[in-house]
Amino acid sequence: MIISELIGKFGKYQFWICVLIFANKFGVAFHQMAIVFLAPPAVYYCPGNATCCDSPAYNTSLFTRTIVTEWNLICEKSFLKDITQTLFQFGVLFGSLVFGIISDRYGRKSTLITSVVLEVITGIMSSFMPDFWSFTIIRMILGISVGGIMVVGFVIVMEYVGNDIRYVISALYHVPFTLGHMLLALFGYYIRDYMYYQLAISVVNVFLLIYICVLPESPRWLLAVNKTFEAITLIERIAKTNNMDIEDISTKIELFQLEHKPKKSSVLELFRSPNLRKNILIMSFNWLVSSYCFYGVTFYISHLTGDIFINVAAMGCVCLCGCLIAIPILKFMNRKTIVILGNVICSISILIIAFVPEGIVSIVFGCIGVMFSFMLLVIVYLYCSEMFPTVVRNAAIGISSMSARMGSMIAPFVAALRPYGQWCAPVGFGIFPLVAALLCILLPETKDCELMTTIEEGEAFGKSRTRNPNGNEIT
Repeated sequence: MIISELIGKFGKYQFWICVLIFANKFGVAFHQMAIVFLAPPAVYYCPGNATCCDSPAYNTSLFTRTIVTEWNLICEKSFLKDITQTLFQFGVLFGSLVFGIISDRYGRKSTLITSVVLEVITGIMSSFMPDFWSFTIIRMILGISVGGIMVVGFVIVMEYVGNDIRYVISALYHVPFTLGHMLLALFGYYIRDYMYYQLAISVVNVFLLIYICVLPESPRWLLAVNKTFEAITLIERIAKTNNMDIEDISTKIELFQLEHKPKKSSVLELFRSPNLRKNILIMSFNWLVSSYCFYGVTFYISHLTGDIFINVAAMGCVCLCGCLIAIPILKFMNRKTIVILGNVICSISILIIAFVPEGIVSIVFGCIGVMFSFMLLVIVYLYCSEMFPTVVRNAAIGISSMSARMGSMIAPFVAALRPYGQWCAPVGFGIFPLVAALLCILLPETKDCELMTTIEEGEAFGKSRTRNPNGNEIT
């Protein structure tokens, strides 16, 4: 697209954007995975060795206070600790969809700033809630903000970088999440009281309020909604920062706008057009499966054996490996091929857990399944952003991310099937990646393709053989 030609594919300005946006992924990781230390398994004693009682004596040698011990979420109320995480993920689901649609209509900048402000406020508020339901409701609203940050932040980055470097930035975008996952173990180790722990992981996000002053709009979005003058002003500033030629930028942009004639589109366009409808449904299912397996298997194997702090840090390391492995794979392989093979390997690894004794072997295969499911999440983020045009890109990622949250909401309940048989949970997780792999055969390839702008381009994409910027034919 003309934007990459005018501002460069990756320069000082794009580097600054990446630093700004990548920083918010630490907070996303803190809040997404916080439940591990907010509601760890509680050890308690009842008078007369009874199984349940109204006033249990809790063992506080590991954690001085958790939401379980604070509100007695044991026995008949034990399901409530899963409810609080399910409602948080429902919030992420809702936020992914709503903020995705809003950002396509009103802009990336204002939507991301709103999400960040909401995250900071609700994160701190949740630390001081006096009862379970107020805590859970505020965390659900916190989840809404996290959903917005995840979706809008990624799209901003993808709309700034050129297609040659996009696969690298897409994978690196998730590295702060994995580092945040590992840092969470450090927070949990040194802060054993849930209230101070929640406050600490929320206060560190206050620095993101700098977005109000320095975050720019996406030039692609400005062009897509026909805000040509603002787009020209921003593109000239970016080009100047990147030491690019700023002459004739205005003329080139105006000619581009005349040729493409951008018009407003809504999320319904994704379902009115047959090709886009097929792509969004299959892509959403892949997001659901990847998230379902990642959160479910992570939860499942973290309770098999070992120290909780080491387990959390180790899972973060596994995910970091998945991010780094994705970079060379994305460079040399097609997106569709990677997603198909990744789903197959993920499925096999998880299914093996059903047939081997619990212990080191099951943990190793579980880690392989977690790594591939997380790597698939990294890749489908990029794959989805390349598959849909600018006017509905955020909505497409929002819908897909919403599907991912559905997977993460279901996952804890499937992982809880372990008492009914060793094979139950692994089979429940392992079957679906095979289905996702088969459906991916119907998707188009997007490697080395410029990002599309209009609905017409998106509907035509993949229907016939076209050429990428390198002159190679794609389907």
